[in-house]
Amino acid sequence: MYSTLEEKYQRLRKELIGGGLALLGVALIGTLWYKLVEGWSWSDAAYMTIITLATVGYGETNPLDDRGRLFTISLILMGLVAIGYIVNRFTEALIQGYFQQGIRLRQRRRLIDTLDNHYILCGFGRTGRQIALEFKAEGIEFVTIDSQVDQVEEARELGYIVAQGDATLDSTLQAVGIEKAICLVAALPSDAENLYTILSAKTLNPKIRAIARASSEEALKKLQRAGADAVVSPYITGGKRMASAALRPQVMDFVDGILTGADRSFYMEEFLIDAETCPFIGKTLREANLRSQTGALVLAIRRADGNLIAGPNGETPLLSGDVLICMGTAEQIRLLNRILSPLRSHWLRQPKHS
Repeated sequence: MYSTLEEKYQRLRKELIGGGLALLGVALIGTLWYKLVEGWSWSDAAYMTIITLATVGYGETNPLDDRGRLFTISLILMGLVAIGYIVNRFTEALIQGYFQQGIRLRQRRRLIDTLDNHYILCGFGRTGRQIALEFKAEGIEFVTIDSQVDQVEEARELGYIVAQGDATLDSTLQAVGIEKAICLVAALPSDAENLYTILSAKTLNPKIRAIARASSEEALKKLQRAGADAVVSPYITGGKRMASAALRPQVMDFVDGILTGADRSFYMEEFLIDAETCPFIGKTLREANLRSQTGALVLAIRRADGNLIAGPNGETPLLSGDVLICMGTAEQIRLLNRILSPLRSHWLRQPKHS
């Protein structure tokens, strides 16, 4: 699906090509007539056709009878219509700046094609805007998909990479590099749209992490069954956070301060323990000495089987497939990233300096 400007560009391109083909067809008809009907040579037939269509008035290449002259008049009229149509379309293209738009469209497509290990945000409504702000604050490479022209233009004005289209369609997801993406967030207004988007994403890229928005408990369960790795209900989550803000305001202020925003002092990040890169497989936290080396605090460990160890002690071993949930400053998190994954530390998202 194209945006409004893209549709105009594609329409104009087709019209210009159609006008060119029409003019070529008229020239072919004239050449064949003078060759087959008038019996001229190919060179004379082509020359007569060109000077007739160009209306330069050189005169007849060979004498013509009344029938030949009537055809030449018809040829002139057909040529004028075809040339006039092409000139009209070309003038509109110059006035409206469609050629510049075509260059911009190709640049945007090339930019999307260069994305790798990126995030895909489906929907730029109220929820999608906030997600985009958080992604931008974290320095995340992401592309936004929306079917509404006004929302697409708004996202583009904010400097986001955006594509207009239906996120539930495989072709749209493929156009934004679903095969190379690492995470997809379905924040569309309809539960049905989010469900179809998750199904399409998991079919095209089974390894992608899929996060979806749900409006009801029933939709939440269906999205989980469809393969969503995480499902968030704004109403349920919002209610829980409001209750927590009323009962434990200082805790909520602290949690919000380390989870969101670009100007925070502390960050919470997760690190995957990979046997190929991590030198601490099989060692305990005390032996790894992560706190002393980096200053970052290991808050919890999620085992590969899903078991969560909250507040691990020094005797807790590090196993392949573990996910470490850590807290620290931007520099502490960067240092921890280099220690845990020295061979590919540039692959991981790192917090920006405040």
